[in-house]
Amino acid sequence: MKNLVWGFLLLLLVSRIGAHDLHHGQRTERISGSAGDVLDDDPVGRLKVFVYELPSKYNKKILQKDPRCLNHMFAAEIFMHRFLLSSPVRTLNPEEADWFYTPVYTTCDLTPNGLPLPFKSPRMMRSAIQLISSNWPYWNRTEGADHFFVVPHDFGACFHYQEEKAIERGILPLLQRATLVQTFGQKNHVCLNTGSITIPPYAPPQKMQAHLIPPDIPRSIFVYFRGLFYDVGNDPEGGYYARGARAAVWENFKDNPLFDISTEHPTTYYEDMQRAVFCLCPLGWAPWSPRLVEGVIFGCIPVIIADDIVLPFADAIPWEDIGVFVAEKDVPNLDTILTSIPPEVILRKQRLLANPSMKQAMLFPQPAQAGDAFHQILNGLARKLPHDTSVYLKRGEKVLNWTAGPVADLKLW
Repeated sequence: MKNLVWGFLLLLLVSRIGAHDLHHGQRTERISGSAGDVLDDDPVGRLKVFVYELPSKYNKKILQKDPRCLNHMFAAEIFMHRFLLSSPVRTLNPEEADWFYTPVYTTCDLTPNGLPLPFKSPRMMRSAIQLISSNWPYWNRTEGADHFFVVPHDFGACFHYQEEKAIERGILPLLQRATLVQTFGQKNHVCLNTGSITIPPYAPPQKMQAHLIPPDIPRSIFVYFRGLFYDVGNDPEGGYYARGARAAVWENFKDNPLFDISTEHPTTYYEDMQRAVFCLCPLGWAPWSPRLVEGVIFGCIPVIIADDIVLPFADAIPWEDIGVFVAEKDVPNLDTILTSIPPEVILRKQRLLANPSMKQAMLFPQPAQAGDAFHQILNGLARKLPHDTSVYLKRGEKVLNWTAGPVADLKLW
């Protein structure tokens, strides 16, 4: 009862912060220290990128076959390609390039339900690398150390949606020296190379903009979540999906009045997030999800339940200040943890979430805008310059093993 009473008192207090943060007049707080400075960096003039022109079978024809790829959470690979083609950092002279980009749409082979099938992706990527290494000299100078690839699969360049199999596969051997731009991030994991750039998943900016609600509507929901708690189809015995964390949320809080949680995904989903104080962001098959983006955009404090997660643009976005981290083992205590947070701490998190620069960094808008996710990726690449001289190989030197990996990956694509 104590938690219940405190919860509703808390709601009355935090409702002073408007339901949506993109409206003018919203109280905000600037991000302090180096994070705020990094967030506002302008990458133009700090790097030059050469975009390989590949046959359309690697990108445009795949998209023509299934336009749904433009709207799913893996679409960053498509929009990054489009952005770079008209970006001022692009150079048509590869001799002056700092970075080389290979536009391959590896997540655009979709099931009828719209989920990406990763099984052809390794062969497709190998084929593209063989092409650029045969037709241009730049890959062979470094075996990819000055190249970057966008790989937004569940487990990045491990190219599988189940963690055990992703770990067994490991990162595609030919990408071991490249910089990987990926949504997946988890500390000490074989699918995350040192130096990778962790990015937010794609969430459609126009769609979210269309669901804004008036700023004076109070946040009358304490904790909000919509999504699976069990994945019976892929994890019939239970306990493997989300490492049991989502199941623990349901089993402990399905009848708790402070928790608005369900598997149903209503048409008011975006509006509901704007009415909530806390939005749960638990791991699923992978530790990341679009809820991180949605929480930031809609000013709903993200409750991150994913041990050892590496969050998007962590050097620019102060996740510790705007979110709440709950260990997977502590999910049964989630109600106590959240109702114990002082109101002034909640209010500060909401003020930080209202910062327009923070929201901009999580989005891939078309056309691109200053400070958006495209520019944060470029900032990450610029901070890696200049390349160390050790990445350049001696004449005839080889580091990568072109025949490594599962036999099926070696088949022609």
